[in-house]
Amino acid sequence: MYFTAHPRSFADFRYVYPVVSRRAGGISLGVNVNLDKRCNFRCIYCQVDRWDLAVPSAPAGRAADSGPPECLAGEDRPGTGMGRDRFIDLERLAAELEAGLRTWSSGQLFTIRPFSDLPQELRRLNDIALSGDGEPTLYRNFPEIVACCAQARRRHRLEDLKLVLITNASLLDQPYVQEGLAILDQNNGEIWAKLDAGSEGYFRQVARTALPLDRIVRNIQQAARVRPLVIQSLFMRIAGQGPPPEELAAYCQRLQEIIQGGGQIKLVQIYTIARPPAEPIVSALPLEDLQAIAARVRQTTGLPVAVFPGPNCFHTSSAEGRR
Repeated sequence: MYFTAHPRSFADFRYVYPVVSRRAGGISLGVNVNLDKRCNFRCIYCQVDRWDLAVPSAPAGRAADSGPPECLAGEDRPGTGMGRDRFIDLERLAAELEAGLRTWSSGQLFTIRPFSDLPQELRRLNDIALSGDGEPTLYRNFPEIVACCAQARRRHRLEDLKLVLITNASLLDQPYVQEGLAILDQNNGEIWAKLDAGSEGYFRQVARTALPLDRIVRNIQQAARVRPLVIQSLFMRIAGQGPPPEELAAYCQRLQEIIQGGGQIKLVQIYTIARPPAEPIVSALPLEDLQAIAARVRQTTGLPVAVFPGPNCFHTSSAEGRR
């Protein structure tokens, strides 16, 4: 299935990789700035296994709900020698974006598997997405990274092409990130902000970070006051159990909190895992459960909701409210 594999490598590129995105509904040109897999979250469902970043060797039978290693939990703070103190090669990024866009526009991409098997409706280029193996806003030259993507878009005169930032929202309050967001706003940009929980306890179980949920919600609210954004929320089974009703109620309350504080939410994406997670106790939530969550969000908040099921349910995908 097109959506179950998102390899971060393509040709001899270091940063740029094309994927078929179920949520974009077409080709997304990904920009993976986190080659070292660093992130200030260690989400239980993430396909990236971060244990080798925390300890010399991960213990057998590690506890899936254990807290984040200190070396990851503090990455949002400057001066740690990690996170925002790192930079990427902008010259190489620009060259790879140019080559990636040419490969798509010339049709060469569709001579390469798995893209050669794509139906016509999935061959459109939807966006350049800052995503990948970690949190993209951790980089100190984040504004220059966004500007590099914007310049590639302009060079190819792709006025309808989106610039998408997929973020855990932990650093949206930082001045250097807001500088990058201003560039995003000027170039058909869109923020996809992650919100996977309503309560602090469930948030810590899922995100496994030292950062508080209140900070994440506040950052989303502040960013959404400036421009409408997309909320992306992944729900799953943990040890066979889906999110409890009280957690879903708390989640809806967080969405209302954002709206009542002046935040603009253009869409809520309700989805589940499509690729093998690092933790074996995590599994996809069935389509009917995702639809029930979406119905609750619509009823409680009045927001448009799109549902993106797991790989076993793609043939019955429901995307009501999708643009």
